Amino acid sequence: MDPQMEQNLEAQTFQRLIKHLQGNTEVQNIDLMILADFCRNCLAKWYLAAAEQEGVDMDYDRAREKIYGMPYPEWKEKYQKKATAEQMAAFEARGK
Repeated sequence: MDPQMEQNLEAQTFQRLIKHLQGNTEVQNIDLMILADFCRNCLAKWYLAAAEQEGVDMDYDRAREKIYGMPYPEWKEKYQKKATAEQMAAFEARGK
């Protein structure tokens, strides 16, 4: 496989992951962090870092909007729930 095709497949995979997360708003960021050690905010930070590396004018709010599919404050109000004591304990138990 040539590098351009590999990059194209990776881009399509990333786009599918983002759409999957946007369509599964019941999955909370804290649960992602507990289970996978990354969340939507991590993806936004990675997206921002990639943009900066390529010299693209980007800020964290725009990167978050790309990942969340809407402005973050709107997503947070609609979908984010307060972390439970159990979630916080699991998050802390990760030891990171």
